[in-house]
Amino acid sequence: MFNKFGAFEIILIVVVVLLLFGGKKIPELMKGLGSGIKEFKNAAKDEPKAEAAKKQQAQEENKL
Repeated sequence: MFNKFGAFEIILIVVVVLLLFGGKKIPELMKGLGSGIKEFKNAAKDEPKAEAAKKQQAQEENKL
């Protein structure tokens, strides 16, 4: 049912976004979205490192 977007649907979405937010606000929204995605990717990369550090610390505590 909602598998594909045609050109008309995409143009309609762009027009609605422009009407709602205005031309000046869109670059700010995209910048915020981009920085949010970048932070999410960095957090996802750091997750395995943090887990490995926790496991190592737990093993060291068990040895004592």
